[in-house]
Amino acid sequence: MDSQPCTLLVVDDEDAIVVELQEFLESCGYRCIGCTSSLEALRRYREDAAIGIVLCDLHMPELDGIALVQELERHSGPGRPFEAIIFTGQAEPRDVIEAMRAGVADYYQKPIDPDQVLRAVRRLEERLRQRREDNLELALLNTKLRTLAESIDELYQDINKRRRGPIDHTPPLADNHDMGVQAPFDKLSPRQLEVARLVGKGMTNYQTACELGLTENTVKLYVSQILRLTHMHNRTQLALAMAPPGRRPHQVAH
Repeated sequence: MDSQPCTLLVVDDEDAIVVELQEFLESCGYRCIGCTSSLEALRRYREDAAIGIVLCDLHMPELDGIALVQELERHSGPGRPFEAIIFTGQAEPRDVIEAMRAGVADYYQKPIDPDQVLRAVRRLEERLRQRREDNLELALLNTKLRTLAESIDELYQDINKRRRGPIDHTPPLADNHDMGVQAPFDKLSPRQLEVARLVGKGMTNYQTACELGLTENTVKLYVSQILRLTHMHNRTQLALAMAPPGRRPHQVAH
């Protein structure tokens, strides 16, 4: 977890408010960027990926605070979450509702109470940290799902090949001994037989995957299928059965 405070972006068309908030928040240990226009704020946000919390005035020329938050959302995407606080001198109920719909986390009236804003920033900083951790976990899960989907797709391709034509048990590896179609290996598909022969040569799952152009997870699935179909208990038993006569594998690796 990152222990450094996130960078704050303070936006208000009144320069005195920007300076006051910026100095206060920097004295509390935050890196703070001040802007006096919404267009400048958009540019600074695009240039600085460390900005995580935006504090902006509601009523500003060019883009008001709500429109600014919506533009920042469009520039951010799901990979760059941020939190927003809006403050204004005139708080209308419809403005509050619109701000909440836009994703604004907090809404404060002027004159601004710096201590109140600081408490809000610290609370939002923790929420932002949790959102980033959740995004990272989701990205890792998506990677695992893609790997699993690729493995399943490769297995389905082999199943379809088996269904489309007669089973060819001719040994694909010229240096392997000829086992024919003797039981229990006559139950294996050509690809399963290839995997079994490489296990017999003492290859690891990783080496087998590289040799056959598969993923390591797919090889693991094949080995499990082979053990089940041949009624063998472990890789060692399979390797001994597949090893050429008079030669035993030096090591059966997982």
